[in-house]
Amino acid sequence: MANRMEYEAIEEKILNPYAVFSGKNRGRLFKEKEHPYRTSFQRDRDRIIHSTAFRRLEYKTQVFIYYEGDYYRNRLTHTIEVQQIARTIARILGINEDITEAISLAHDIGHTPFGHKGESVLNELMKDFGGFEHNKQGLRIVDKLEKRYKSFDGLNLTYEVREGIIKHSTTYDKPGKNEFSEYPSSSLESQVVNFADEIAYTCHDIDDGLKSNIIKEEELEKETIWGFVIKEIKKSLDKEYELKRTAGVRYLINFLVENLIEETEKNIKKYSPKDVEEIRKMSPIAGFNPELNKYFTILKKFLLDNMYMHYRVLRMAEKALMIIEGLFNKYKNEPKILPTHVYSRISSEQKEIIICDYIAGMTDRFAQEEYKKLFYI
Repeated sequence: MANRMEYEAIEEKILNPYAVFSGKNRGRLFKEKEHPYRTSFQRDRDRIIHSTAFRRLEYKTQVFIYYEGDYYRNRLTHTIEVQQIARTIARILGINEDITEAISLAHDIGHTPFGHKGESVLNELMKDFGGFEHNKQGLRIVDKLEKRYKSFDGLNLTYEVREGIIKHSTTYDKPGKNEFSEYPSSSLESQVVNFADEIAYTCHDIDDGLKSNIIKEEELEKETIWGFVIKEIKKSLDKEYELKRTAGVRYLINFLVENLIEETEKNIKKYSPKDVEEIRKMSPIAGFNPELNKYFTILKKFLLDNMYMHYRVLRMAEKALMIIEGLFNKYKNEPKILPTHVYSRISSEQKEIIICDYIAGMTDRFAQEEYKKLFYI
């Protein structure tokens, strides 16, 4: 039977020298005895999966709120898709799959209900108290808010996974200055998760957008790389629309992943990083080639203009503003209506921060029910 030390030895043999190695991690906030069978990053991954915040992702908005239909992605299904894409890329690049999985599973753990609109509303409400940013909240959850162990608050994850959470960076994730700002970049595993996230939400938003008829296929084909995708797959498909859409999404994911791997391998060969510390000191080396990056940017702009700004999505955003702002101000003015376990923190912590933690942790469904209880007769 293989034990932890044998797994660590296997990593030393099969992973590239610039990977993050389980046996050489920078440690945890609170010292713990190592697990006999699981490596440190396998342990981190499992702690994230078993956390309350992770389970709540099932009822948090990706683009469509849960009552729009069971087909559409939510934060949990999106997270699983990111994990799958990132793990595949990590395997091909010869870097650590376990930490890649852990960061993938935690990358949205700090998200509010109602997607990015919920985050922007909380950020505005908290502008005098440090603002709100979901990467920062994700780190706060795993460092403090999860209550699962007698000896410490939080999940006590390794430095490397915590770094991946707080430095997660995409078009919609812009981490500010933080305790991990010693280096300009993070591990290659963390960079891979950044791109896996963008690939997943872009491709699957196309799928959901076409399925919901918010996106017009003829416009998508005419104005973006989707036209190239459909041309490539047309010969092998009949006229059934569902197959055309899903085959197109599948082709686009594979196309983006292959380009990312090829370009990243070129950069690795060009810069020859000796270890993860050199990776951290460089500008990010994971990425698409310049031509594809241009087309990918156009595609994301199309989704912004035609999907994220669609009236059905904007109506949900306005509802998010009303609900989150209403709950925040109600709790702020009448804190005794907060649940006992939340109100009990007021004696030792800033009231607004406690309220922010409580609202950010809500699912869409719970936030709506809470709003009804407090404001409807």
